Amino acid sequence: MKKSLPIIIIALTAVAIFVAGFFIGKSQNNPAETTASTETAKTAETAKSAEATSENSAPDGTPVKAHGKLTVDGATLKDQNGEKFQLRGVSTHGLAWFPQYVNADAFRTMRDSWGINTVRLAMYTDPSAGYSESIHEKVKEGVKYATDLGLYVIIDWHILSDYNPNMHKSEALKFFREMAGLYKDNLSVLYEICNEPNGDAEWSRDIKPYAEELISAIRTIDDDAIILVGSSTWSQDIDKVAENPLSGVSNVMYTVHFYAATHKDWLRNKVSAALDKGIPVFISEFGISDASGNGALDYSEAGQWLSLLNSRGVSFVIWNLSNKNESSALLTPENSKTSGWAHSDLSPQGQWFVDTAMKS
Repeated sequence: MKKSLPIIIIALTAVAIFVAGFFIGKSQNNPAETTASTETAKTAETAKSAEATSENSAPDGTPVKAHGKLTVDGATLKDQNGEKFQLRGVSTHGLAWFPQYVNADAFRTMRDSWGINTVRLAMYTDPSAGYSESIHEKVKEGVKYATDLGLYVIIDWHILSDYNPNMHKSEALKFFREMAGLYKDNLSVLYEICNEPNGDAEWSRDIKPYAEELISAIRTIDDDAIILVGSSTWSQDIDKVAENPLSGVSNVMYTVHFYAATHKDWLRNKVSAALDKGIPVFISEFGISDASGNGALDYSEAGQWLSLLNSRGVSFVIWNLSNKNESSALLTPENSKTSGWAHSDLSPQGQWFVDTAMKS
């Protein structure tokens, strides 16, 4: 028996080498399996990020760690301590057009240097404006960066050229079911289900029924995240919402969008009246140029808007994080940096936002 032991060892070693070589060769010669393994790892990473703030495990000293789960109480947004809370942040431009600004360093710069607590991820929903299901991955990247940095994050279904939200309702339902499935336990995430309905889209006939269906679909998965709902005329008809609000819903707010050089006292009066009626208002997009996003900046009207929003505790998110050659871009056109911006890298609106809005 002792004489035969070396032979047995040699035989077993040969078998082991053969088996190891088989699996190594299989891994190297089957890229599909390698890709599948990579995708599985990515999915696991996304799931881990989705759960990162489920019990307020955001990093110490960050907005989400300090304020935690948000709720709507009447017309007021409140934090985990039951205190009135204002979200203040920045919206990306269209993710299909300016994806380079969705990165951790950019979000960190805005959190630490600008003082924001919120990022809005604007995903245009019309294929002619760049929508495809592949853009969902950029949304997930943005949510991960925001979550890791303890920022709140708005997932924005950016209706615009597809003026009526019912035009792509089936896609919206699919998208928000996917997002709710990923982020139902993530304290950072808010859902904005229709950016700016316009054209002949009406609140009672078109937008309200759409909102009821979308909210129901989200609530079957995520029962208490904040949901933002737009109104007709590019989310300016908050008066029509106040006359006929959604019923039987909780943690829902209604968006108003303004551009200070165009939208003045008449829209501020609508906002004040809605708040007086107990309608929770959220400014999920604004600028201080005219409504085109271009033209001269109106600092006087911008100041009046800030006074109203701060006195009533209304949250606001400015448009837009890009270097596009227009007044509402926060960065100068010649600036190619995607994070770590100096004050001189900011456009006039960007400087106003950092120096005035965020310090008001």
